[in-house]
Amino acid sequence: MKTSALIDESGSLGHRRVLDFALRREAKVESPEVRVVVQSTIDESADRAAFRAGLLAKPATSSPKFFYDPQGSALFGAICELDEYYPTRTEARIFERHRAEIASVLPGGSQWVDLGCGDGLKARGWLEPAHARRYVGVDIAEPWLRSALASLVATLSKMPPSRSIDVVGVVADFTRPFDLHELLLEEPSMAPVFFYPGSSIGNFVGDDARAFLASVRDHIERHPASLPGKLMIGIDLVKDRSTLRAAYDDAVGVTAAFNRNVLRVANRLLDADFDLSAFEHRAIFNETHGRIEMQLVSLRPQTVHIGEAVRRFEQGEVMVTEYSHKYTVDGFATLLESAGFAGGDRLRCWRDERDWFGVFVAEPA
Repeated sequence: MKTSALIDESGSLGHRRVLDFALRREAKVESPEVRVVVQSTIDESADRAAFRAGLLAKPATSSPKFFYDPQGSALFGAICELDEYYPTRTEARIFERHRAEIASVLPGGSQWVDLGCGDGLKARGWLEPAHARRYVGVDIAEPWLRSALASLVATLSKMPPSRSIDVVGVVADFTRPFDLHELLLEEPSMAPVFFYPGSSIGNFVGDDARAFLASVRDHIERHPASLPGKLMIGIDLVKDRSTLRAAYDDAVGVTAAFNRNVLRVANRLLDADFDLSAFEHRAIFNETHGRIEMQLVSLRPQTVHIGEAVRRFEQGEVMVTEYSHKYTVDGFATLLESAGFAGGDRLRCWRDERDWFGVFVAEPA
């Protein structure tokens, strides 16, 4: 999106297209009822407590989940259209160019497990090429999940009966220990294909990425289908530092507004009084940990009230709001192997022409 009118200096929305995106996010789709299994729901009280504790800690931190109120979601939609933000379109290009080849290494007649499915649009282009017979959408936001599944059912209803696909939703926080075994075993002949695009695994910290991958491997390994299940996952690769920094600190300032919006969320949810103009957005590449760090830097000494608590920020003090880990192909292959996936010829990777992004297909060792 090439416009300097997108935001004003305080980070407020200033462009109709962004508002339209927010309205689409809130839209509900009318269609027949879809089966949804509720495993866990958002614990708003616990989330607020964790949010408050992170802001009061030293150094202060905030979980990326607090970016995504309607305004933050709209801003992120705008980020995905920026010239500097390459991940979304680069992954989409890999999907389009290599769809048939990738689909050929996936088990036919599978149940497609879409982790963090959102609107489910990325998965839709794979269901027919992969000959999926079942779609399992997994997301923590139940109203949005139900709406997305209803839209998918409406689309699938136009397919011939011979290609009918069962659709089911699971309300769960898959970033924590989760269990889909019972649901997947409803279809013992359908091998599961776990789909996790967008390099979202980059937000996992420390051993959490390995634990998540090991859980997916366990689900695949324990399924009795004659064909082995697979994991299909998108990974942002290490590249030159200027490209990485620009993707998280664009010239127009959309990412800066997105980052500062977390303070507005804190003001609303925690009865805080953050002054957005008193914090500067910064994105750095941490060489030691191989990750982009999104930060908010205090521009002056200041006192912030967070409910009844008081937090003093010194000039230059940093609040970390997001990590986004970047991998080499060999480095991510090693991570997969440490989580119990096969390496060597049994691990496949497709990359774009600049080696900026990779799509891996893995199976248990």
